[in-house]
Amino acid sequence: MTGSIHPIPSFAAALALGLAPLCANAADNSGFSLYASLRTQIESVAPDRSSAFDRYHAFRDAYSRFGIQGTHTVNEHLTLFGQLEMPLDTANLRVRDPYDQGGAGRSSGERFRLALLGVRSDLGTLSYGQQWMPYYNAIAAPVDMFSSYYSGFATYTVFRLRETLAYVSPDLHGLSFAIARAAGDGNRRSTSRIDDERIQASATYVLDDTRLAVGMDDRGDAGYGRNRLYGLALSQRLGNLYLAAKYETFDTGNKSPGSFARDGNEAINLFASYTVGKNTIKAMLAKVDNYGEDIIHLGIDHQYSERLKVFVEYYYEQETAAITDERGGLADFDGSIRGGKAFMTGLRYDF
Repeated sequence: MTGSIHPIPSFAAALALGLAPLCANAADNSGFSLYASLRTQIESVAPDRSSAFDRYHAFRDAYSRFGIQGTHTVNEHLTLFGQLEMPLDTANLRVRDPYDQGGAGRSSGERFRLALLGVRSDLGTLSYGQQWMPYYNAIAAPVDMFSSYYSGFATYTVFRLRETLAYVSPDLHGLSFAIARAAGDGNRRSTSRIDDERIQASATYVLDDTRLAVGMDDRGDAGYGRNRLYGLALSQRLGNLYLAAKYETFDTGNKSPGSFARDGNEAINLFASYTVGKNTIKAMLAKVDNYGEDIIHLGIDHQYSERLKVFVEYYYEQETAAITDERGGLADFDGSIRGGKAFMTGLRYDF
């Protein structure tokens, strides 16, 4: 809205000022670091049915980013930290996320991946800003293990939200809790006051190499009377074998057939990976109602060196969720594509 004040740019400025003393004292406590990760792929994409585009071969960014993070130890019980991270769409040569590329009414501040300040103590961790959400960390992350652009779509939740206040409890004999409140339903501003906050909560229990988590993502009224997402995730590591499963279901007042957030919609994911030397073989089968439907994702990673990883993957979705036009993203989402398949090879290089 014209003349409105966007809090993220102001917060980013505050973050930069907050990190400045850390940079100045770097020689004493090494309290900050710069980092970057180049992630790109060459893909061949074939939609099942669309008048919008035919099969194509092109480059696509796979969530490249660069940033700065810093910590300052006040004493043995208290640590301050901050992080500012920017996306980099290498295929389109723009500073933006390759999927959520922006549009009308979108502020420049929303181009940040992360912009947060926090404090860590014996009582837990408290942070504010644009950050990873507790529901994603607990429920979706255990099956979000692929290296390409198509990783992470087989879930109903959001990854990161701005203006989020989050708390993570200390670990108590393997049990921990997290809760967060975001000022809005998503990162797109709206003149409507329906989605004026988003509440998430999760509980995670870890015993040796077994991890069990439950979570709730509540978007408030959202025009349906209620709009809640519940999730359960279980993972197990057995030597070089990693197994994970995720289940999500919507509890909403939305009864519209074909709707993303329709009451009773379910997402079920089964993931497995096996590491042999420098190679990791990955496979996921998923069923996500009204967002991809039947999904198959296969891949092989090769850790060429500590900094460089190369990968080959195959992705198939029955209905449209992730597949878009060449180098496109959310703004190019077209349900008439009716799903399709993608074959890709790419690399990740961490600086």
